[in-house]
Order: sequence, then structure tokens, then C-alpha cells
Amino acid sequence: MMAVLFQLFVSYLKIGFFGFGGGYAMLSLIHSEVVVRNQWLTNGEFSDIVAISQMTPGPIAINSATYIGYEVAGLLGSVVATVSVCLPALTIMMLITRFFLRLRDNRYVKGVVMGMRPVVVGMIASAALLLIFPHSVDGRSFIDCWSWVIFIAVMVASVKKVNPILLIVLSAVAGIVIYGL
Repeated sequence: MMAVLFQLFVSYLKIGFFGFGGGYAMLSLIHSEVVVRNQWLTNGEFSDIVAISQMTPGPIAINSATYIGYEVAGLLGSVVATVSVCLPALTIMMLITRFFLRLRDNRYVKGVVMGMRPVVVGMIASAALLLIFPHSVDGRSFIDCWSWVIFIAVMVASVKKVNPILLIVLSAVAGIVIYGL
């Protein structure tokens, strides 16, 4: 049990330190650690956790860490994963806050920030592609034609500025109607 808790701690500490750009940008790194490297979850389970984490209040990375930690090692695993994913951000923000206000006009600091923007966009795009084209261990995608219909409908509605909460509720209703309870 201690080995699993330690692995959870190390994995989520790594995610916390290298997951720049927020929750969506972290998804590909979380997937790599949770599904590929440690095989704690399948692609389908991971996608379910992403959906649930997105619908619950709070950052997606923290919500997913809490749930995955619970799935892997119970309540203690949940606490370990959540604390370890938050620890790097807390530490870095305390250090940055102390110095950033004095250095924000520094050309090197501006260069670092400008250089990180395309990386964040790329990581978000990678996470989107991962969720659009997931594959299970046997090579089959769990996304069917109804998933694409819901996806396209939500994309069109989003462009037309339909309320995101309404889209989530309508997608849940569509899921119940299409896939049953």
C-alpha cells in the first residue's frame, strides 16, 4: 500500500510541476502517468473521469487527482494525489509572487512567458485529440456515432454562445436517452 501511495505522490507531483497551462493542458500528462505508465485506469475510465471532473466545481486537474487517487488507493490515495498535485503550484506561486511584481517588465521574464504560450496551446490541442480519438488496449475506440453527434451539436451550440451549463445538462440528458441509465 505504501508503494502505491508513494507512486501516486511522485506521479502527481510530476504532473503538478510540469503541467503548465492549467487543467486541460495537463490532461495529456495525466493520461500518460495514469493510463499509459502506471495503468491505473483504462482510456474509457480516464475519459469518464475527465467528464466528471469538468462538471464538478474546481480545477479539472485537482478533481481528477482526487478521484483517481481514490480509485487507486482509497481515501488516503485521494488525499495524497490531491495534495501532491497542488504542492508544486503552491510552492511556485509563493516564490513567483514574491519576485514577479519586481521582474514582470524584465525582457527575459517576458520572453519566458511568450515562449510558454504556444506550448500551452499545443498541450491543450494534444489533450483534445486524446479525448476525441482515444483507443482502448485492444485498439478499438469507445466513441461511437452518437458521441460524434453530441460533440458536433455542442460545438455548434458553443459557437452560437449557448450557455455552457445548459449544454452540460442537455448532453447528460442525451446520454441518458441514448445510452440508458
